[in-house]
Amino acid sequence: MQQPFESPQAGPTAGPRPGAGARVLVVDDDPTVAEVVTGYLDRAGYTVDRADDGPGALARAAAHWPDLVVLDLMLPGMDGLEVCRRLRGHGPVPVVMLTARGDEDDRILGLEVGADDYVTKPFSPRELVLRVESVLRRARPATETPPLSAAGLTVDPAARRATKNGAELALTLREFDLLAFFLRHPGRAFGREDLMQQVWGWDFGDLSTVTVHVRRLRGKVEDDPARPRLIQTVWGVGYRFDPQGQEAG
Repeated sequence: MQQPFESPQAGPTAGPRPGAGARVLVVDDDPTVAEVVTGYLDRAGYTVDRADDGPGALARAAAHWPDLVVLDLMLPGMDGLEVCRRLRGHGPVPVVMLTARGDEDDRILGLEVGADDYVTKPFSPRELVLRVESVLRRARPATETPPLSAAGLTVDPAARRATKNGAELALTLREFDLLAFFLRHPGRAFGREDLMQQVWGWDFGDLSTVTVHVRRLRGKVEDDPARPRLIQTVWGVGYRFDPQGQEAG
């Protein structure tokens, strides 16, 4: 039987970690996985809450709103996708999804509902801690960074706030970072590998992650997402932000 995580040789290094002290909600119906993940996060300096099903996760989040959720996709009753939707309905919160298998459809579904990252079982608990740190690091507001504006869009990195024609945009962590990156580099084409490295901070990974986030972002910033003018596809290369909004030919 395949184990849900790889057995490490040693625990995480002691001492302060980026984002340490943040509250993390771990949601997994496998008590062994939940115990191991909780132990590693606790030793890394996080305050950890646990839940073993969807209703329990929502109740724990309502009692103590988390800074990040580690969420198993396959939960009894209410699955992780529905839990993610309901959490996001109450407020923005970064989500790292755990998937029981490497099926691409599962990963894309998780990203479609707004998961910021995912880890496929079996996984190393130390890798999961690093993913949590990475997501929380990017979730922290930037300091002394001026707002970015183009084509009716404004992104304020310090306030983690984005608007279109003055109306607030409900963006996930990665969507916000992706939009900010595009606004910083208008007119320049980037491959999906470049975006994964620059926006996600990953040197390698599933490039469908980038594709899904671009599609979700277009749905929020384009007047007609089916005919995008701002975030254009550059065939054979990747994507380009065009502040003039000229339809790609």
